[in-house]
Amino acid sequence: MAIPNIKLSSGHDMPQVGFGLWKVDKAVAADVVYNAIKAGYRLFDGACDYGNEVECGQGVARAIKEGRVKREELFIVSKLWNTFHDGERVEPIVKKQLADWGLEYFDLYLIHFPVALEYVDPSVRYPPGWHYDGNSEIRPSKASIQETWTAMEGLVNAGLSKSIGVSNFQAQLIYDLLRYAKIPPATLQIEHHPYLVQQELLNLCKKEGIAVTAYSSFGPASFLEFNMDHAVKLTPLMEHDTVKAVADKYDKAPSQVLLRWATQRGLAVIPKSSRQETMVSNLHCTDFDLSEEDIKTITSLNQGIRFNQPSNYFPTEMLWIFG
Repeated sequence: MAIPNIKLSSGHDMPQVGFGLWKVDKAVAADVVYNAIKAGYRLFDGACDYGNEVECGQGVARAIKEGRVKREELFIVSKLWNTFHDGERVEPIVKKQLADWGLEYFDLYLIHFPVALEYVDPSVRYPPGWHYDGNSEIRPSKASIQETWTAMEGLVNAGLSKSIGVSNFQAQLIYDLLRYAKIPPATLQIEHHPYLVQQELLNLCKKEGIAVTAYSSFGPASFLEFNMDHAVKLTPLMEHDTVKAVADKYDKAPSQVLLRWATQRGLAVIPKSSRQETMVSNLHCTDFDLSEEDIKTITSLNQGIRFNQPSNYFPTEMLWIFG
């Protein structure tokens, strides 16, 4: 099936439905990526921090070698981890990540979090994670977002990434970034689901021509394994009476309704699944339309509840990113 594209401010087209690689075990990542390509996916959303870029690249290489897809038909996304924000660290780590993937360029490269941490050499620990000592010490870097973004712009000029963007940024920081950016961010990637709509942030991005990609589209489902109290206590979105009623109305799976709620409002989505039938089902989330009333009903579930933040994973007195 033909997946709709979103035209980025960089001039490039980005598939609206892609495949997220967070928490894809590297033991199966090559097969998962290969099977997702077979199912029709062309956008793959990876990151240094996911620890599986080598294996994901192997899946891509296998599909290309077999003639199932050409490199130029794929849209590969990766991200800059917090410990590589210093300007002189950006290009070297991107070249390492490209080598891990077995690629010459990324289609989109993002600042993963607006957090600069002290450099950890990849030979010491890779991916480095949040803690300088690999255990509990948070050690900030003095790199500003301006310094990091200037280095990100250098990636485009060097042909290492066709587009650049940000992830987990809030409105105030985007306004600041736009003041000095020679190349504006093409995309913003954020946690986005009916429990966390962030409508004002979406309004800002629309006005500034920044495409938005939603991650964790199924809300608490992605975070149950971390035993987060608020994730465990909330009704799973795919089991919510409102979502199930809309799904029954359109004879679709609740997961398809949640993805369509996002895509119909102009966002890109990056669900993942290792099950082939679910891969295909998620990919078909744009072949039907919800009524405006149903979109508003789902949007009204908003509670402003965020799951993906450091303070939900480990005790911290330093990383209040979304405060």
